[in-house]
Amino acid sequence: MNMIFIVILLLNQEESMESYKITKQNKLIRISKKADYSKETIHAIIDEALFCHLGIIHDGKPVVIPTIHARMGNDLIFHGSGASRLIKSSHNTDMCVTITLMDGLVLARSHFNSSMNYRSVVLFGQGEMITDKKERMDAFEAITEHIAPGRWNDARQPNQIELKQTAVLKMPIDEASAKISSKFPEDETVDYALDVWAGVIPIDQTYGEPKNDPLLKDGIKLPEYLKNYKR
Repeated sequence: MNMIFIVILLLNQEESMESYKITKQNKLIRISKKADYSKETIHAIIDEALFCHLGIIHDGKPVVIPTIHARMGNDLIFHGSGASRLIKSSHNTDMCVTITLMDGLVLARSHFNSSMNYRSVVLFGQGEMITDKKERMDAFEAITEHIAPGRWNDARQPNQIELKQTAVLKMPIDEASAKISSKFPEDETVDYALDVWAGVIPIDQTYGEPKNDPLLKDGIKLPEYLKNYKR
């Protein structure tokens, strides 16, 4: 085998491992320069966000719901009531998940060029109900740790009754793309002479000081992992 061909083949394999394949479905058309298909970027956005919007076709109609998620490798994990028709109908169903993190308001000299700074992802895959006992517990742990790292081994873990009442769904990420905007206003040349303020107002999500449950037992202190909580 030609050595050059071997090198190209290895490079293509490495690229496919580090990025999602660009397809007709996930290819960013509008302002394509903001596109990013790398798994490192996409996974970082997924992991930072507390929740996502899950879209499926339910009873012949498109439905989008906000829900907590977690990532286990290349799988997105969701959970909900075992009686939920929406969760049940997601099994073996094409799914689309979106996540957006807002980073700033971009105020230009004109309304037309005003916008926002953001990091967003669009993810595609097919839902699969998790039935394996160990994998289900791993999924519960992943969701708990996604919300508050360190919490899984601190609070009581789900019992058999709770496990029976809860359905766990995963969606292997088959296709994905990120769209990122991080810039100052880009005005028309003639507008730079206007006496109008322009710039960026940063959006920084913060979390307040934890408040004790009124029924908390005396002597229980706030765990270290919850102090100065941030994402």
